[in-house]
Amino acid sequence: MPRRLYPCTPTRLSTWLDCPRRYRMAYLDRPAPAKGPPWAHNSFGASVHNALAGWWRLRRPERTGPAGGDLLDHGWIEEGYAGPAQSQVHRARARSMVERYVTTLDPAAEPLGVERTVGAPTAQIVVSGRVDRLDARRGPAGNTELAVVDYKTGRRALTTDDARTSLALALYALAAARIFHQPCRRVELHHLPSGEIHAWEHTEATLSRHVQRAEAIAAECRQADERYRTALAAGGLDTPGHAAPGGEAKRGPAEAVLTNTDEVFPPRPGPGCGWCDFRAHCPEGAAAGPAHRPWDGLADPG
Repeated sequence: MPRRLYPCTPTRLSTWLDCPRRYRMAYLDRPAPAKGPPWAHNSFGASVHNALAGWWRLRRPERTGPAGGDLLDHGWIEEGYAGPAQSQVHRARARSMVERYVTTLDPAAEPLGVERTVGAPTAQIVVSGRVDRLDARRGPAGNTELAVVDYKTGRRALTTDDARTSLALALYALAAARIFHQPCRRVELHHLPSGEIHAWEHTEATLSRHVQRAEAIAAECRQADERYRTALAAGGLDTPGHAAPGGEAKRGPAEAVLTNTDEVFPPRPGPGCGWCDFRAHCPEGAAAGPAHRPWDGLADPG
């Protein structure tokens, strides 16, 4: 029998690359370890994304700058901020950002999809994910070509290389082309804080390289998943290695079955550990540096 295709998302693959231990806690451990408090920068980004999605759902005459700002205000997510005053400052910043961005859009240029889930099989995997916006545009030969648009609200400046090297955008382009049976090679990062757009035109060769990379990462994930589930079926994962209230990790029988879960899911401590949702359950991550406060990822409103 042919081997079942491995279902995955770009986020799952990137989590494995970043830290196998975090991957295990996020995708395999059940019940999953408790996460830390919500991040304000995630609340900020989600609020902006929701407002932009809602703007396209308005009737065309209603698609104005102030309407985008109103959607932002009505759907503002308060979680993660130091207090109401900080939340208010960043809500005003987000409203200005949304209003400025939507005034650059053509309200009549109806997207093919907004917050659209796309997916496609390859030789080894079935990849899926959610696209912020999918545009249908007139190509140079007069044909219709698709473009994947991804909104970014973070404080880090972006470059064309970010669009070129994004595994997620490449896989979304592949999936969109398969679903709509139209070419989709253009991917764009719309950085709302700066107003910059960073785009890349893929070729069949560059998309193929991204697929091969995704399949290679997925093969590692599949192997790790199978070892974990084999240990679980043998009764060795009754108590996954979660951190005890006192901070020490509990070691269940699964550790013996796998010799040590870190053989398959080793931690990769580094500067990013301060942002990890599972930092409280990872002694190596806690030792890598101080934990960030929930609002430390916000840009300076000035």
